[in-house]
Amino acid sequence: MKILIVDDHVLIREALRGVLNQLKPDATVLEAADCRQAMRLVAEDPDLSLVLLDLNLPDRDGFAVLSELRTRYPALSVVVLSGFHERANVVKALDLGALGFIPKTVSRDVMVNALRLIFSGGIYIPREILVHAEPAATPPAAPAKTPDDLGLTERQMEVLALMMQGKSNKAICRVLNLAEPTVKNHVTTILKALKATNRTEAVIAAGALGLELPPVGR
Repeated sequence: MKILIVDDHVLIREALRGVLNQLKPDATVLEAADCRQAMRLVAEDPDLSLVLLDLNLPDRDGFAVLSELRTRYPALSVVVLSGFHERANVVKALDLGALGFIPKTVSRDVMVNALRLIFSGGIYIPREILVHAEPAATPPAAPAKTPDDLGLTERQMEVLALMMQGKSNKAICRVLNLAEPTVKNHVTTILKALKATNRTEAVIAAGALGLELPPVGR
């Protein structure tokens, strides 16, 4: 496994390297301090599995880099790291195809758990964003909802699990061997059940509800 860290702060790169060495001791970890160096490494290493991308780069806007990476290298997983984790930034990153958003301010333990979730195929969203997304009528200690509570079938939960991994409708079709209209219907039902207007809102809502998702497509 090859992982690229893109951040202009050497101390941040060193800290991330330490966490990655703990989680994936056999992984090859590459580093880039700016967009130009990052794009060169991505082009030279087609077997890259994951990019950890800072949004505040010295030579280019991080959102623009994320958009280009997702367009040019759709199979490459990108996770955003940022000191600016306002809800709008998190939602924008997820909309652009990031498979997670990890604030730089989190503790090492949280960073480890966030990356462990991402390596297992999930999407990490900052807890404060999930708490903000919870319905006002839901008490903080309320148990996680079940698929039956939401009226979702086992197949729809599989589709949701793949949505949480950032997979497109076409990718979901391939994984589940379904026709694209069928997947679109399932996605529509999922959005309605989660009271979401788009996939990003659905991902945030599902995370806030603590749904236990089936291990598909991993």
